Amino acid sequence: MGLDTPQRLAVDALLDDPKTRIIVCCGAGGVGKTTTAAALGVRAAERGRKVVVLTIDPARRLAQSMGIDSLDNTPRRVEGVDGDGGELHAMMLDMKRTFDEIVEAHADRERARAILANPFYQSLSAGFAGTQEYMAMEKLGQLRAKDDWDLIVVDTPPSRSALDFLDAPKRLGSFLDGKFIRVLMAPAKVGGRAGMKFLNVGMSMMTGTLSKLMGASLLKDVQTFVAAMDTMFGGFRTRADATFRLLQAPGTAFLVVAAPEPDALREAAYFVERLAAESMPLAGLVLNRVHGSDARQLSAERALAAAENLEEGGIVDQEPGKAGLRDATDDGSPAVDDADGDAESHAEDVDSAEHAEHAEAAGNARDAEGTGSPATGAGPGDAVTAGLLRLHAERMQVIAREQRTRDRFTSLHPEVAVAEVAALPGDVHDLAGLRAIGERLAAGVPAGA
Repeated sequence: MGLDTPQRLAVDALLDDPKTRIIVCCGAGGVGKTTTAAALGVRAAERGRKVVVLTIDPARRLAQSMGIDSLDNTPRRVEGVDGDGGELHAMMLDMKRTFDEIVEAHADRERARAILANPFYQSLSAGFAGTQEYMAMEKLGQLRAKDDWDLIVVDTPPSRSALDFLDAPKRLGSFLDGKFIRVLMAPAKVGGRAGMKFLNVGMSMMTGTLSKLMGASLLKDVQTFVAAMDTMFGGFRTRADATFRLLQAPGTAFLVVAAPEPDALREAAYFVERLAAESMPLAGLVLNRVHGSDARQLSAERALAAAENLEEGGIVDQEPGKAGLRDATDDGSPAVDDADGDAESHAEDVDSAEHAEHAEAAGNARDAEGTGSPATGAGPGDAVTAGLLRLHAERMQVIAREQRTRDRFTSLHPEVAVAEVAALPGDVHDLAGLRAIGERLAAGVPAGA
């Protein structure tokens, strides 16, 4: 462990606390938020909680890992989760459908039909920057209001910046309040080229889809949209503010998810600081895909030196008072020293796909060492053992680099509890894999640490 060893995040205590009602997994894209959210949901359900996991992941990995053909905007029960009275439900946010539900809930049938058919609304609901984040907040508010679950786990959208999850709802809420009505009604009242020029200023915020709509057709769609929605705009801002306060309330816990890489942890540091500025409760940092080793006592330097000596037909350690790579046994046959043992032990720490091959190679190396002669130079077994030593050296260099990166984050934020999740050899594609991630989350340290 490094000099700046952080406090360990007590994941099980967080999941078991009945006061914990919402867990928000946030962070940069590609760091494992979806898998972390799903693993937390499985573990909490099997510890007796009634859980719903809300994901915004378009890759649909969550559904596949839970054995569900597909997820949609309705929570679905996950079979095969065995808990003491616990249940697990999962859903994937349908951004446009959530927007449609808001319209249907706050407008009469005729007005709702006119809004849903309006081209301007269809583009807005499907493509406006920040709509996904805003609708995630809307759906979270809906789930919490129903009170059907005692724990909601949210997988935040794969935004370019993790901060978008906090910023976008406010931006869209402001866009859809009363000021928006006045901005878009102005060009219709002015008319002509001046009106179009004014409109284009407002439209600069729109996506490429809206920018392709031109002229009188756009103005007519905007007027129709505004006329139908004029009683609803203030409600968007009100609900966004209410959900924002919900995220600040006791019972909500943010988990910042990151990989042990400089860019991901830099983004995590920004998010930690932003959560503090917004008075939002941070539970800790989940550091995903951390590498470990069960042979950490053999440093990268020693492993490389041993490999070089083997390849040159020499001995591993020529320092006085220490045993060489091959010490003669009582019967005159050579024996393998601790460096060889470390190399063979490391074979157990490589990816599972290569485990058997490396373990067999280490055994062959030992056999070759046992039948050869110290004077004959490096043999086939030596080459295999040297390869294992170099593989171990590479792993130890990765571990050291990840530790330095983590320590830089810890030095800036020593108050943040950390759970380090050991890297798995492959992708998670079923409940067993999610359980394995949950166990690593609860342990909080990588294998061999």
